[in-house]
Amino acid sequence: MSAIIEVLSNFFRQSFFLPKPTLTEENLPDQTGKVFIVTGGYTGCGYELTRMLYEKNGTIYVAGRSPNKGASAIEQLKKTVPNSKGRIEFLKLDLADLSTIKASAEEFISKEERLDVLTNNAGVMVPPSNSFTPQVRHPKLNIMHGQPARRADGVFQEYDLQLGTNCLGPFLFTQCLLPVLRKTAASAPAGSVRVTWAASGVVENAPSDGVVLDAEGTPVFKQGMMARSDNYSMSKVGNVFYAEEFAKRYGKDGIVSLAWNPGNLETELQRHTPKLLAMFFNFWILFPAKFGAYTELWAGWSPEITMKNNGKYVWPWGRIGTYKSSIVEAVKSKDAGGKGSAESFWYFSEKATRQYM
Repeated sequence: MSAIIEVLSNFFRQSFFLPKPTLTEENLPDQTGKVFIVTGGYTGCGYELTRMLYEKNGTIYVAGRSPNKGASAIEQLKKTVPNSKGRIEFLKLDLADLSTIKASAEEFISKEERLDVLTNNAGVMVPPSNSFTPQVRHPKLNIMHGQPARRADGVFQEYDLQLGTNCLGPFLFTQCLLPVLRKTAASAPAGSVRVTWAASGVVENAPSDGVVLDAEGTPVFKQGMMARSDNYSMSKVGNVFYAEEFAKRYGKDGIVSLAWNPGNLETELQRHTPKLLAMFFNFWILFPAKFGAYTELWAGWSPEITMKNNGKYVWPWGRIGTYKSSIVEAVKSKDAGGKGSAESFWYFSEKATRQYM
């Protein structure tokens, strides 16, 4: 019963009677000379975040799959903010296709010498059943047990689309950008270079360990209609894990890593949600996309964030929060008395993406 009360309490405090955002486009300092990447920056809260940064003269790379959507968004932003002295560029990035991500990072690095904030905003939510990444070669899946086929060397031949797009893609993209992040942090003000990760309030609905892992430390993402929401919740916990593990590894380089729940938003992310359920959410608890951008803005640009906050979790619309205690234990390493699930998930991600580095 206490676990249920904890989950409901966390949900309530992140959904109702929220404090006003403390960092907005009104008081964000000038961003001249700074360079940012916002994945999925042409729709939803990613678009709103890009607008805020462009208003303050930043250089923003809008990263995503669709050049047409990117061009349309950039054209609209330039019309909306005609006096900006900043710059907006489109960066082709398909987070679902691991084989293409290194080239996207290399394209950015060939054009820029710094990266001040990487906002891993893009993602997919409850897509149609049996949706996989392009890494599918022989999609043999045991639906009952949810165990993907493996090659002889033990590497998975396919990934659930939410695992690939929400977790492995951003993980690989971030790792490929690590050299420029380190370079920037070496000369930037302490704590100003950041990587932020898209979590969600649904982490409270995830399994007790956050992500179900088999005996080998591999995530078990089942397929079928009923499994889609569970897979989404686990993929969002995966980003909580990344934020903590990245902080442990690269905090020494001066890089801050945070995960955030953007809040309950009315965005394109709900495009696969059943219409009746979407109508219910829209009427009762969803907020305009710009409020999610305020959460991301606070996580990536607030001066309240310091190296002491590395690995923390941000609640709407910009404040340090937490998640249910079972995930707190999953985040802790076994050496620290926890379950070590975050560390295991990181090791799995390294193995899954190594061939694409």
